[in-house]
Amino acid sequence: MGRKLKYTAAALLAVAAGTYLNNTSLLAPHRDGRPLLLAHRGMAQRFDERDLKNDTCTAARMLAPSHDYLENTLRSMRASFEVGADAVELDVHPTTDGEFAVFHDWTVDCRTDGHGITREQSMAKLKTLDIGYGYTADGGRTFPFRGKGIGMMPTLAEVFAALPDKQLLINVKSRDASEGEKLAAVLNALPPERRRRIMVYGGDEPVGMIRRLTPDGRTISRSAIRSCLLGYIGYGWTGLVPPACQNAMVLVPVNVAPWLWGWPDRFLARMNDANSVVFVLGPYSGGEFSTGIDTPELFGSLPQGYSGGIWTNEIEVIAAIAGKAKP
Repeated sequence: MGRKLKYTAAALLAVAAGTYLNNTSLLAPHRDGRPLLLAHRGMAQRFDERDLKNDTCTAARMLAPSHDYLENTLRSMRASFEVGADAVELDVHPTTDGEFAVFHDWTVDCRTDGHGITREQSMAKLKTLDIGYGYTADGGRTFPFRGKGIGMMPTLAEVFAALPDKQLLINVKSRDASEGEKLAAVLNALPPERRRRIMVYGGDEPVGMIRRLTPDGRTISRSAIRSCLLGYIGYGWTGLVPPACQNAMVLVPVNVAPWLWGWPDRFLARMNDANSVVFVLGPYSGGEFSTGIDTPELFGSLPQGYSGGIWTNEIEVIAAIAGKAKP
């Protein structure tokens, strides 16, 4: 082997060794403690998730209920924290009378006895609806929650008042930048210590507005998730954290996580240093980032001793496995 080739080989070996030492999780400090659990929509009724489309009425394909909680209600949120959740995700829509309604669907037709686009109605009108009206597990023969959800759609202000010290994730359902401006005004009116316990994700336009107007808030948008993860996979070996990953809520599909430099401990440490919090989702297969760590098998696929965040649709199941269930 020629001298030049030997020098080249030695240089490559040194680079490889440096890259390994800079990124191996084996040499990173391990943060002890149990994972941070986020309950998606609180305690919610599960549904058949096969072949879902944006306009699928999930209430009409509810699975046989194992509890009587309805998503995005104060009762559901309280129950989530009681069984071991550290944070709860909720969905919001602006209303015509200046409130933010906490409700998932773009229209009220699926779950309620009302009709029309959610954001085109007043909160006063939304408060009259039965949010349990449309749930059925047997093709419409029975509706077990009909009549039990009247007046249970809360406002965002009511959630803040009822859960003053709890960590929340707000999902903005639109791509309307003006909605982000309205929500930023609500967040900026909160005390800084309360605002630090609130995260926001959703459409690029409203989340971008919130990121600009509320710079101390943790946010992530749909495109920012991809920008963060692809950027980190591309050059995270240097130790640099992409801008989209900074001051953010970083959502990581469980099947993408092993591709992240320094996963898990060094990656978690880098995100923490960037004032970001990490939550692992269910596997990504090219659609929306919405599945959760919902089964013992998926929980078992996480690294032993994992202490980052977990996004789940089955908070009562995962809290028990994670050792966080409360008696």
